[in-house]
Amino acid sequence: MVKNMENESTMELIQHNPDDHVPASVGGLNGHVFRRLFHVGMAIIPFLYYYWDGLDYWAWLIFSFDPKQFVSFVAFLFLIIEGIRLKFGLVVFGQRDYESKQLSAFFWGGLSVCLVLLLAPEEGLQNSAFGMPLILSLSFIDPLMGELRRAKCSARTVIKLGYVGTFTIWVACSLIIETPLFIAPFISAIIVASEWPRLTWIDDNATMLLIPLAFLLLLAPFL
Repeated sequence: MVKNMENESTMELIQHNPDDHVPASVGGLNGHVFRRLFHVGMAIIPFLYYYWDGLDYWAWLIFSFDPKQFVSFVAFLFLIIEGIRLKFGLVVFGQRDYESKQLSAFFWGGLSVCLVLLLAPEEGLQNSAFGMPLILSLSFIDPLMGELRRAKCSARTVIKLGYVGTFTIWVACSLIIETPLFIAPFISAIIVASEWPRLTWIDDNATMLLIPLAFLLLLAPFL
């Protein structure tokens, strides 16, 4: 009886503001904050992959892998762990209740980051000109847009601030790691647009990386 009342209360909160995911998060507000911090923390991944010499050393020492082989290994781990999680309907702290029956945002984000590291055109400083800004855009702009919606900002405001934030990342990367500046206006629009669809079979953690990645792969022969 109490559990049913709690479920009904949660549903009412979600219906009142469908962009507020706190009621559906395991751990409530603390779980939601952890999820956002984890998301932002993903920004360290491209720095470790492209610039940290220790990755080559430890990947080879422990697994006898080069960095790309290590990334592929991690991607397979994500697939296996997510399959086990879905089989038992598990959700952990920071995940959302509905993810017990569908592929999680953590999975989509992890797998898509691996694909970016494996497939992004290798140009610029330490070959990071495209992989770096793609992953930074996901890490910072997705939670930014989500929190703006949660605060009930207008769609126009969410789009504008998301675009400005993404554009800033790509311009900064053009100055520091030799990302071609001319693509910044276009790729920023694609990334923000890729966050917008609300699909049950794929998370925006994937669309925000894989759609612009596909664009870059098609553009690469002309760069």
